[in-house]
Amino acid sequence: MKRRTLFAAVAIAVATLAAGPVLAADNLKIGLVAPFSGPFADYGKQIEAGIKAYMAQHGNQVAGRKVEIIVKDTGGSGPEAAKRLSQELVSRDKVDFLAGYGLTPEAMATAPIAQQAKTPMIIMNAATVSIPQKSQYIARVSLVTAHSAYYIGKWAAKNNIKKVVTLVADYGPGIDSEAAFKAAFAEGGGQVTESIRTPLNSPDFSPFLQRIKDAKPDAMFVFVPAGEQSIGIMKSYRERGLADAGIKMIGTGDLTDDNVLPAMGDASLGVITAFHYSANHNSPENKTFLQNFAKANPNIARPNFMAVAGYDGMDAIYQVTTKLNGKIEGDKAMEILKGLKIKSPRGPLTIDPEIRDVSQTQYIRRVEKVNGQLYNVEFESFPDVKGALVK
Repeated sequence: MKRRTLFAAVAIAVATLAAGPVLAADNLKIGLVAPFSGPFADYGKQIEAGIKAYMAQHGNQVAGRKVEIIVKDTGGSGPEAAKRLSQELVSRDKVDFLAGYGLTPEAMATAPIAQQAKTPMIIMNAATVSIPQKSQYIARVSLVTAHSAYYIGKWAAKNNIKKVVTLVADYGPGIDSEAAFKAAFAEGGGQVTESIRTPLNSPDFSPFLQRIKDAKPDAMFVFVPAGEQSIGIMKSYRERGLADAGIKMIGTGDLTDDNVLPAMGDASLGVITAFHYSANHNSPENKTFLQNFAKANPNIARPNFMAVAGYDGMDAIYQVTTKLNGKIEGDKAMEILKGLKIKSPRGPLTIDPEIRDVSQTQYIRRVEKVNGQLYNVEFESFPDVKGALVK
């Protein structure tokens, strides 16, 4: 796994910002651990892009310390690699914060490192509900997959969907989403007739979708990791004729990730999901974010929810560093993170003071064309969603 820093990239993004000389020993070091290669490479790239956007807007110094991002590539869903790289960051690089963690296994494996070192660990994607419970030094600014699954279940039950087959990736967030959807759908009188779990890495969806087509439900609920898998399942959904058979596709927002919607094409039109962010979200904060993202990342067409988490995670780090006058101590940092509020591009965000997890709005969205481009267009919302929802 290679080590690199963002100094060159950030220097370009913040070229107009004056920065005096700062000794390397005085740098505020942030260890960014995520996949930058392999099937989930876009996860790390989007998180990093969001960090660049934040630093382009707010500068590369905070509380008198120059910010240094030390990037570590896990290569995919490798918990042992994430643990080893995080240990190096803590022991050798003496980072002030750990951050990133694209997939649940990476975050789970690293939690003991954060706990032992008393190093604040900012989760910027991994979405299993139990992650913050694994260490008192973890705070999450990204998402809980079960939240989106629960609210799309509520919406489906109220909108004449009676029978559903669920299809989820067989790992933490998929299992969480399956349970949350089932609970909400059943509360509304719906029936899940069958539950299917697929391998995490590069499954062939065709036989699963044929099975769903033969079952003839009103809809299929889907959670798969955003990126290659969401593109693959959308392609198979159309090719296998499920849309023509009248079987609706609903799911969590990973399914229609903003970053891959253009690659899905018109096959995604009409798909309804629940999620906490859309690039089409109408707010001053999002407009500012989109402008800075484009300036800092000219080679990335559109940010997604992972970029927003990188951006907001840096906001949390800058707030903590400012309040501690640049002197980071793990316990003091965590006390500030508890209850921290962020004016996010997604809408209001709070780190819940009791569980150190994200509290935010869930939006129901439909894929539509806006000025000729595909977007998730929000049409209903549920504010202040937090907690496990399903016991």
